[in-house]
Amino acid sequence: MLKMFFLACMLVATFNAHAAELKIGYVQVDKLLKEAPQTAETGKKLEREFSPRSLELEKMSSQISAIEATLENENANLTSADRRSKQRQATNLKIEFQRKQRELREDINIRKNEELANLQDRINNAVKKVSEAEGYDLVMYSGVAYASTKIDITEKVLKLLSGK
Repeated sequence: MLKMFFLACMLVATFNAHAAELKIGYVQVDKLLKEAPQTAETGKKLEREFSPRSLELEKMSSQISAIEATLENENANLTSADRRSKQRQATNLKIEFQRKQRELREDINIRKNEELANLQDRINNAVKKVSEAEGYDLVMYSGVAYASTKIDITEKVLKLLSGK
């Protein structure tokens, strides 16, 4: 019985000694996603990629407005055939506009998700490099109820992502 008690005490002491050596870190992923320089680069890249299509939609919107203004201002002067033609033209342009607008939104969402996955991979690699370089045994992401600022390595990861 005394041997079992002694063995249990030794196991607890050994576990406590190992736990004291455990180095734990925490990373605020939402902060990394907001402040990483790659986030701004991604935004600019997507803007450049989709700006021609956005401009096309703006032109279509102006055309629709112009046709509707013509219908409103010159309604009395238009023949019924001209009025129907202009209304049909406006309706067709609106349908085309909505289709292109929907396609643009879908394409932007797909590209944003692709870029986000790429950024997440870069963040994971940066966290791994910082963790290995500084000897962390465990690094946790968001979803933690509490994390002391002593174990928060977010700024170190941001520096690595920034190339500083």
